Amino acid sequence: MTSTQPPPRSAAGGALRHPVTTPPDRGQLLPIADGVLWLRMPLPFALDHINLWLVEDHGGWAIVDTGVASTLTRELWETVFRHPRLGGRPITRLFCTHFHPDHMGLAGWLSERLEVELWTTLGEWATGLFLSLDTSAEMTASAVAFYRRAGFSPELLDKVRARGNAYAGRVAPLPRRYRRIADGDRLDIGGRAWRVMVGQGHAPELAQLVCDEDGLLIAGDQILPRISPNVSLWPNEPEADPLALFLASLRRFETLRPDTLVLPSHGLPFVGLHARAAELAAHHADRLADTRAACAVAEGRTAAELIPVLFPRPLDDHQLFFAIGEVLAHVRRLEVEGGLERLSEPAGADRYRSR
Repeated sequence: MTSTQPPPRSAAGGALRHPVTTPPDRGQLLPIADGVLWLRMPLPFALDHINLWLVEDHGGWAIVDTGVASTLTRELWETVFRHPRLGGRPITRLFCTHFHPDHMGLAGWLSERLEVELWTTLGEWATGLFLSLDTSAEMTASAVAFYRRAGFSPELLDKVRARGNAYAGRVAPLPRRYRRIADGDRLDIGGRAWRVMVGQGHAPELAQLVCDEDGLLIAGDQILPRISPNVSLWPNEPEADPLALFLASLRRFETLRPDTLVLPSHGLPFVGLHARAAELAAHHADRLADTRAACAVAEGRTAAELIPVLFPRPLDDHQLFFAIGEVLAHVRRLEVEGGLERLSEPAGADRYRSR
């Protein structure tokens, strides 16, 4: 689940270096670092791929992330298990960076198929498990009320009702047990020390894996080379401030080596972590300024009215929900900072006006 927005203006301007510019074909394995294989799986969205990683472990290979739950992805995994680059060695364990279906969608199937444990954070396991199970009318009603406050039209609210729990249909049954990892944990994977570094804003407790000695970062969706990770406000936590969490997580990258090789979930591996983090921070600063300027009218703006301000190109239904979530994350950040005031009406949509 990543942003629908175009890359920040400087993203294509040469600040990043890509050691490998041709990704592996789907279902194929490509060495990308010592003891790390790059695997790519297809996605049924405009963002059409996810990068997965296999890390050499004691006597075998640890998997990082899974792909969505689909027949095609399962078939591709079956070919991976027979790939000569694995040397006939087994899969030892499964790491999932976060709960989104392209990352955890096949965690249950892989765990059962390979008889391995799922390793992830409490926030990601619990969120994924809950969302995979809750197909209740109450969940849909809560979403309808949330998007009504955001200014959705009756036609768009019908899409919310029809969408229901979109998450449950994209994941196989998730494991009912897991191995918990947390920020700062030190893991021995194949005799190398990897450190868990939790990022927030895109997901509750996204687990990144850092090998400080070798300058490697398996980043999940926390930082990407060409698009901005989606940072959204969602119906289950309407008063959260995810953009503040995301910007704080960007600042944590300053502690990592400048020459770190970043292994992202979308796009190409890259070097230039500090420059990219600065680009993303500047991008969101621009978005906040655009949002506040658009709300400098007496009647204020609803979040839905701000979608064309931040996302001027046409959006499909899948992108629309990420777009409104991003808009709400930005107006919420400005509201907490004091740059916007919320004008609420009991039976209508919230409107936001610049202070």
